[in-house]
Amino acid sequence: MSLPSPDFDLAIIGSGGGAFAAAIRASNQGKRVLMVERSTLGGTCVNTGCIPSKALLAAAEARQLALDAPGRFSGISTSSEPADIAELIHGKRVLVESVRAEKYSGLVTDHGWELRQGHAAFTGTRDDPMLEVIGEDGDREVVRAAHYLVATGSAPWAPPIRGLQDTEYLTSTSAMELKELPDSLLVIGGGYVALEQAQLFSRLGSKVTLLVRSRLASNEEPEASQALMDVFAHEGIRVVRPAAVSSICMDPSTGGVVATAAVSGREDVFRASRLLVATGRRPITDVLNLAAVGVNTGSRGEILVNKQLTSSNDRIWAAGDVTGHRKFVYVAAAHGALMVDNAFDNAGREIDYRGLPRAVFTSPALAAVGMTETEASAAGIRCECRILPLENVPRALVNRDIRGFIKIVADAGTGRILGITAVAKDAPELAAAGVYILEAGMTVAQVANLWSPYLSMAEGIKIAAQSYTTDVSKLSCCAS
Repeated sequence: MSLPSPDFDLAIIGSGGGAFAAAIRASNQGKRVLMVERSTLGGTCVNTGCIPSKALLAAAEARQLALDAPGRFSGISTSSEPADIAELIHGKRVLVESVRAEKYSGLVTDHGWELRQGHAAFTGTRDDPMLEVIGEDGDREVVRAAHYLVATGSAPWAPPIRGLQDTEYLTSTSAMELKELPDSLLVIGGGYVALEQAQLFSRLGSKVTLLVRSRLASNEEPEASQALMDVFAHEGIRVVRPAAVSSICMDPSTGGVVATAAVSGREDVFRASRLLVATGRRPITDVLNLAAVGVNTGSRGEILVNKQLTSSNDRIWAAGDVTGHRKFVYVAAAHGALMVDNAFDNAGREIDYRGLPRAVFTSPALAAVGMTETEASAAGIRCECRILPLENVPRALVNRDIRGFIKIVADAGTGRILGITAVAKDAPELAAAGVYILEAGMTVAQVANLWSPYLSMAEGIKIAAQSYTTDVSKLSCCAS
């Protein structure tokens, strides 16, 4: 029995980076596209993630520079008033609205796909999946598409800690909407959100304590964790590790929070004005009725996809955080474009994360690309590594900021560079350069003999490569 003709070539649930990449690619191919968004257009990145958090981090860094400048730069005198958190939040909102208008709502009109505000869930059967869309006014509509893309993203997740649900804890979303700066802040977590938010509020004037189960940025090089520990200690951020939080309650005498945690075999109590839980995110799939159309999900609700991003129903695809893959907006965007190529052109493209850069926008930042030393060893590769302290990078000396390092992981047999990690100012730019080094399959010897602008942080990659064969502390500052 033949099925009715589809109303759309592609129906997308969500409106973040993956959704927009798919909609743009499909619209440019002349496909009929429907996008359904239940909340604010643009998804996490522009509304509650990358854009607002980095805007606030930049403001906090400016305040910190004003505080540090007299000690770093002879002849400079500065002062810094207490931060006006309400005004900072207002400025952040203005920026977000501007970016949303230019890079999201404006593009819908430019490319001409249909956008509907409302809730979408699957209905029908595995062989004939459809979407039921409930509009903001309550009207219901059932639409049929040739292909469907689930790009609903993820939401902050809180672990099952006793008493937590009875407290008014903050998430990475609600923390960026505060009207008053907390005198003290307790942060649970050690990942990139926890690190960025802890430094943000500390630099704005809060007294911050970070409770970490293992170590900071535990998936990255241990040297990176230690470097950030040193930075945080210098800035007055208390890091407690290993800490396993067992209970949370409100303090009736102060209105603050009290956390009990096991720390190195003993029980400790921590108090603060507010609590921020930054323990990861979970895919948003529970309201989509995926089982009805034969879409399998994992233990955390993620849609299980193959390397071509097809779910267990070959007409239903997934992109971005909802897949449980790396939670970066540029991953979501790559997913969206790839999905369209595979669905409509039978391109057979597959996701390859080997050259994926990752960055934590602390200051100094942590960024990396490729394998860590531990990952290379686990893969059975005999590797040779070098760690270059930033005191050997002229740009860092000029900046009066030698906190951090650059580390190269290379195959000991071939010299091919497998991974680069940096804790430094402009570390994300170093990781971006590393993407091209890894993609080209370059060796340590090749990088050591490349051109590099003098007094750039990127020159540090070249110097780190030179350190495999040379005592770089004995080189002239601009020796090649």
